[in-house]
Amino acid sequence: MTVESVKPATPGTSGLREPPLAGGGVPLLGHGWKLARDPLAFLARLRGHGDVVRLQLGPKTVYAVTAPELTGALALSPDYIIAGPLWESLESLLGKEGVATANGSLHRRQRRTIQPAFRLDAIPAYGPIMEEEAHALVERWGRGEVLDVTAESFRVSVRISARCLMRGSYMDARAERITSALATLFAGMYQRMVVPLGPLYRVPVPANLEFNRALADLHRLVDEIVADRRASGQKPDDLLTALLEAKDENGDPIGEQEIHDQVIAILTPGSETVGSLVMSLLLVLTEHPEQVDKIREEVKNVVGDRPVAFDDVRKLRHTANVVIETMRLHPAVWILTRRAVSETELGGYRIPAGADIVYSPYAVQRDPRSYERNEEFDPDRWLPGRSEAVPRFAMAPFGVGNRKCPSDHFSMAELTLIAAVVANAFRFEQVPGSDARTRIGITLRPRRLMLRALPG
Repeated sequence: MTVESVKPATPGTSGLREPPLAGGGVPLLGHGWKLARDPLAFLARLRGHGDVVRLQLGPKTVYAVTAPELTGALALSPDYIIAGPLWESLESLLGKEGVATANGSLHRRQRRTIQPAFRLDAIPAYGPIMEEEAHALVERWGRGEVLDVTAESFRVSVRISARCLMRGSYMDARAERITSALATLFAGMYQRMVVPLGPLYRVPVPANLEFNRALADLHRLVDEIVADRRASGQKPDDLLTALLEAKDENGDPIGEQEIHDQVIAILTPGSETVGSLVMSLLLVLTEHPEQVDKIREEVKNVVGDRPVAFDDVRKLRHTANVVIETMRLHPAVWILTRRAVSETELGGYRIPAGADIVYSPYAVQRDPRSYERNEEFDPDRWLPGRSEAVPRFAMAPFGVGNRKCPSDHFSMAELTLIAAVVANAFRFEQVPGSDARTRIGITLRPRRLMLRALPG
């Protein structure tokens, strides 16, 4: 089946099959219990039941999609919008007026506002900041201390995002506040998605109180950033200035809530996903020292003895392939949801209007139907001549269609530069107390990765 063959519902849609129900549900919670306990294994096993499978999350029926061509259909078809359990759980953080959660004309206008900051020809202007932050890691890590990779990875992703897109050299204390708040929020939001207990999450127990404190602190932080910019009277050519000067469909300035939600959308998803990927990348370099050797050899051939620069990134093809393969096996965004706006057909099954659909990039990107040696780390699978064997939509780390992440080129350049700089300087080893097992929240990352950077 191709994406083009997925058609909207017709009068004969009611005669289509109902997707099979996944086994293993429990009373009241349905499959939410399995999604909470071992979601990656559960979602990977669903492909054995078919391309579309029914799940029960509490009283709610949700449709899980396992085939890559159908995940592409979800992203490209106007029959499905951003909605469902994932986005409902994120609304308290991202709001309803930011580019991450908006739909329709509001989303299109917002993308037009922010897209210029992420044009391919705009990315080189961020190069000096990315270089400075990447080389600061090498300087800081060269002291031989044990690295708390969670803190280090979030710090570099937050600082690059803030300094590039909001033209402010924000203090480490502010970055630490973002890091701390995001760690609490993204863990709590995943639980709220798979075990939708509604009012019980408002009960003042310690976990709920901690979640609410983190949420309030992040929103205060955003208000501080906007207030600081306005008080400065400065209008640098950056994304925050574009938001403060943006107009709505009537030519009026956009509202304060939309500005707030958009800044959240700039800081939060990018910092969380890139930070998580930096953690996974460092884990890969620790577990696969042969890749450190290959990156070093490439850097020597391309760069020579001078420091790695942003302009070198486009020539570091193996390093970029290490990043891509890391994103395949360790995607930060591992679960996504959509909602059907009308009754439709998907993979030969009837999807009712208003139904929520869930799919897992993690499961799709490790599917043995799409990848030979699917669990093996192999950056060379992305070489020309080999990458064509990967089915369409079986690898889409930044999404597709009008919901594609606007910062894809920005993030890819950032990750490739960081990988080249740190691998050229260090080898890594885990130290006692490190826990490299996968931590599952709204994003995926190692639980508590503690490393020692050894000079190369």
